[in-house]
Amino acid sequence: MKQFNIGIVGATGMVGQRFIALLENHPWFHPVVLAASPRSAGKTYEEAVGSRWAMDTPIPEKIKKMVVLDAVADKEKIAAAVDFIFCAVDMKKDEIKALEEAYARLECPVISNNSAHRHTPDVPMIIPEINPEHAEVIHAQRKRLGTKRGFIAVKSNCSLQSYVPALHPLMKFGVTKSLACTYQAISGAGKTFQTWPEMNDNVIPYIGGEEEKSEQEPLKIWGALKDGKIVEAQGPAITTQCIRVPVSNGHLAAVFVSFEKKPSMEEIKKCWAEFSGEPQRLGLPLAPKQFLHYFEEDNRPQTALDRMLEKGMAVSIGRLRPDSQYDYKFVCLSHNTLRGAAGGGVLMAELLAAKGYLD
Repeated sequence: MKQFNIGIVGATGMVGQRFIALLENHPWFHPVVLAASPRSAGKTYEEAVGSRWAMDTPIPEKIKKMVVLDAVADKEKIAAAVDFIFCAVDMKKDEIKALEEAYARLECPVISNNSAHRHTPDVPMIIPEINPEHAEVIHAQRKRLGTKRGFIAVKSNCSLQSYVPALHPLMKFGVTKSLACTYQAISGAGKTFQTWPEMNDNVIPYIGGEEEKSEQEPLKIWGALKDGKIVEAQGPAITTQCIRVPVSNGHLAAVFVSFEKKPSMEEIKKCWAEFSGEPQRLGLPLAPKQFLHYFEEDNRPQTALDRMLEKGMAVSIGRLRPDSQYDYKFVCLSHNTLRGAAGGGVLMAELLAAKGYLD
């Protein structure tokens, strides 16, 4: 595989830090540029991030002394120095949309962790095992932007990365409706217990904008390509509640589902066990060998025990059983800053690289 020089825009935030940790020894992608806000620009990365480094591993030595650039003011310089960027910035949505499009027009592909372009019709929102074919819309997006290489591709919200993969193999039975209650880690807000002491021994039953994303984004993921756009699916109907819980990493979901053609529990478990996608067939570096893991134990999956399954890139499922209001219910778990954020972004970039979109 070709080697790629990459930039991380938004490098000092929680997801930016996770990108740095993930890419330390990546076989294809090599960070050569770091960018953040004006207050970090001009400092070494070690100085800029300071005590806010929140990863379990130390800052990579080759990253510490890299001088941070200004994500906005230095975009021409950044675009000229890299093959593509990962973008995870903390800005207003309209500012993010303009910035990402500016990079794309500078012929710099953007792999985005931000929500700003998730509902732009010609911007693919890809979970690599589920809808890799949506990458084809990039051709139409490039025509709109007037670019040869530049484009934007986004990953979906971290809150749905646990239950959408679990529902996807069951769609052949005609999923009609689903309810999902997600119990979300504080790292999803870019926080640690040191920076958010109010979360100790506490639960907050509201995460701004999260329920709307959790209900709407799956319909784009399950949508269809038509006339250079992704047309959102009309169903299934999804309702959610998103709750912040005192956990460092890992989003747990309690899921209820009904079908047109109700499968047996054995059929459901077989679907999960046999499901794999394009990342597994291509042997992508970050792809989990077994994407969906089912636990027979009554008390699994557990966040502390199972969030790092397959280096945090697998989805854990358990407690499948009949329900009195829906057909079935189960619980599932994903690591929100790995599968749900930076890891999902890197896996999407690997998929796009393998398919030639980053050449």
